[in-house]
Amino acid sequence: MYTLRVAFAVNSINKFEKKHFGDADKYLIYQFQGDKFHYYDELINQAKDLDESNIHGSKLKGTSIISFLKNKGVNVLVSRQFGKNIKMVNKHFIPVIIATENIDEASLIIVKNLKWLIEDLQKDTDNYKLFNLRSGSLKEEIKTNYNEN
Repeated sequence: MYTLRVAFAVNSINKFEKKHFGDADKYLIYQFQGDKFHYYDELINQAKDLDESNIHGSKLKGTSIISFLKNKGVNVLVSRQFGKNIKMVNKHFIPVIIATENIDEASLIIVKNLKWLIEDLQKDTDNYKLFNLRSGSLKEEIKTNYNEN
């Protein structure tokens, strides 16, 4: 049995906004275990403003969020956008871009693509691909000069 933990990057009213994963107000953690996908936890993003006055997309902020979510057993990150720290993030998590603002719709999208996410997590890799689930399913390499959409 495989356990998948997904962090949804949302605002204070549990909606996805078109902003980078690290700029979310909080992360709603959902867990898929066995054949059930359910709410697991809510985590306030303590690193939201960390080092942002010095540089946008700071390495300190990125490593802080990575460490925090890894300690919570998260292995998939879902947001409407990722910034340049995606090049650090994809070494630890599968990044997923979605188009919806709605958490229920996002959950359905994740469940629909569950087989592919679990398959990728079970590979021995040090660079997960970006799942672009905005309109259908597309898995793509993350380029060194990643530009947010």
